[in-house]
Amino acid sequence: MTTAEFTIDNGGDEGAERKNARKVLLAFLGALLLHLVVGYSLAAWNGVFTPAVPLEEKPIELTFVDQSTPAPVVPKNSAFVETDESKKAPEPQEKTFESNANSIGASEIGATGDMPLPSQQGKDRPFMNLETQDYSLSNDGAQARPSVAPAETPRPSQAPLATPEPDQFALLTQTPTPLPTVEPTPTTQQQPNSAYRPQEQRTVIRGNISNRGLSSVNALGTPLGRYQKKVAEMIGSKWYSSVSQVQDMFQIGTARLVFWVDRSGEVKDLKVVQNTNNEAFANYCIQSVREAKLPPMPDDLAATLPPQGLPADFPFTIYADDRITR
Repeated sequence: MTTAEFTIDNGGDEGAERKNARKVLLAFLGALLLHLVVGYSLAAWNGVFTPAVPLEEKPIELTFVDQSTPAPVVPKNSAFVETDESKKAPEPQEKTFESNANSIGASEIGATGDMPLPSQQGKDRPFMNLETQDYSLSNDGAQARPSVAPAETPRPSQAPLATPEPDQFALLTQTPTPLPTVEPTPTTQQQPNSAYRPQEQRTVIRGNISNRGLSSVNALGTPLGRYQKKVAEMIGSKWYSSVSQVQDMFQIGTARLVFWVDRSGEVKDLKVVQNTNNEAFANYCIQSVREAKLPPMPDDLAATLPPQGLPADFPFTIYADDRITR
């Protein structure tokens, strides 16, 4: 009997597994390389057939600035504060506000707050007034009037004249003895000229100005500030003259109007955006704005404003103490 013997060679199986693993690794690396080649080829293909966006060529701009007389710098959209013409000052170093004339900030007391304003005591109101004054309308001065009225010239009688008797001719032809004349002494109480000024009541302010003096702010006089003052004067004088005669018709409260002033001085888009008074008061305010004859803008000012012109915001107020203000 022949006997067959079988043996298991483990070394042979291990060699086969190593070959298979090497094949799988090579296949993975080949697939990865193939994907990279295909992706790069697609990207290069798109770059060839996609037209490049041309870069816009901008012309070279040169700006010449004259540094010999630099223009005064005013913060953009700075608030307007009216300056009394009698309190004009040199140009301030800090140009916080825009005004009709130059003003240098000063405070009667020490700094008590953070605002760029003087500190002072006064009424608690939602606006800023540096002093107290009654309103007055512009007056060109009254003509002098005599204290004695001139004698009236007698009117001729409508009845027929009677024919004088012959003995009366002597009386008619005699020269009468003139009576002594007394010249009336006219009184020359002529009212002096006066400019318009609004009614103001000193308000409480807590500011940071430390320079001591009469209450004032740092403001620069500009064409815009001077025109704004004219607009306020024309509308304010018209409003005071019409409203002061009929105050009993109104209540306590505020009517706030907004509008535009175009280059010719015409009022456009007039609206009442707030009214805590009555309807009659708002109508008087509207009428005052419409009837005010505003001057046209200077050309140099109009060129710096929007196409609509100058935006205006006017609050008109009657307070509990029966004194009108604007």
